[in-house]
Formats: sequence, structure tokens, C-alpha cells
Amino acid sequence: MKGLYLAACSLLFLTGVQAYAQDPQVSAPGQHFEQREGEHLFKAICQGCHMAQGQGAQGAGAYPALANNPRLSADAYPVFMVAQGQGGMPGFKSQLDDEQIAAVVTYIRTHNGNTFNQPVDMATVKALTGR
Repeated sequence: MKGLYLAACSLLFLTGVQAYAQDPQVSAPGQHFEQREGEHLFKAICQGCHMAQGQGAQGAGAYPALANNPRLSADAYPVFMVAQGQGGMPGFKSQLDDEQIAAVVTYIRTHNGNTFNQPVDMATVKALTGR
């Protein structure tokens, strides 16, 4: 079942990347994303699995809701998930630099019903990416 989940998420991820292929600041899958804004990174990387309003989904796998998610209150948790991944969630450390990880996590924490308005601490990002 985990393999099916990863395949479905990968397909959704690639679909999201294809949707933004016209954006010259976003590169091809497996390469570094050039976009710097959290919203654009969310749309290119996250919304394929977590949906446009971060509501999550059920289907070939379970895609947790990011909207109104109290687990996002501490920035270390979403930074770890975006950078390293866990379970069916792939890590994006090789495609995003530390500033991009901070930007997308800050966006997730401040949109779709989340009101964690403190920007992500770069020391936390650096500690969790090892860079």
C-alpha cells in the first residue's frame, strides 16, 4: 500500500510541476526549483497532494490536511517534513534551498486557516537540513 501511496503522490507532484511548467522560475522535476515565493512553491510542490486550500485528501493514500492544522504551530515539524519527508511524504531538501523551505513553510503556517504568523526561524531550517 505504501508503494501505491508513493506512486500516487509522485504522479500528483509531477502533475503540479507540469501545471507550472510555463513559469520560467520553476524547473523540471528532480532539479532545483528556482521560485522564491512560498505561495508559488506551495502551488508547484504541495497542492498536488494536499489540495489547493490545504484541505488534504483521501484516495489512493491519505494526504493530511495542512489547513487549520495545530501541528504547524511549531515551525520545526513542517520544516522537517518538507526537508526530510517521512513515511509517504517525500523530502524536498535536494530541490529546495534553506530560504525556499522557510518560505513555503511560512506560507503554509500563515494561510488556509492557519494563523502562526511568526516567520520560520532560519536556524531551525539549517539545523534540520544540515546545511
